[in-house]
Amino acid sequence: MNDSPTITCCPLCGGEKREGKTTITVEPAYGQFVIRDVPAKVCELCGADWIDDAVADKIERLVEDARIKQSQMEVINLKAS
Repeated sequence: MNDSPTITCCPLCGGEKREGKTTITVEPAYGQFVIRDVPAKVCELCGADWIDDAVADKIERLVEDARIKQSQMEVINLKAS
C-alpha cells in the first residue's frame, strides 16, 4: 500500500491535475519516436503533464525495441502496444 499523499495541485501554475492522456516525443541520437495516448496526470490550466513510473518503463522498452529494429522514426499508440 502506498501511503504517500497524491499531489493534485500543479506545482507550475496551481491548477488541478486530472487523469488524461498526453503525447511523448523521444529524440535519441539515432531517431525520433512519438508515443501517443499516454496515460498521465494533466493540469487543467497550463497543460503540463506527469506520467507514472510504470508508464515510463513501458515507454523506455518501446524506444529500446525501436532502436533494436534500427527504426529512425516511429509513431506508437500506447493503447495498442
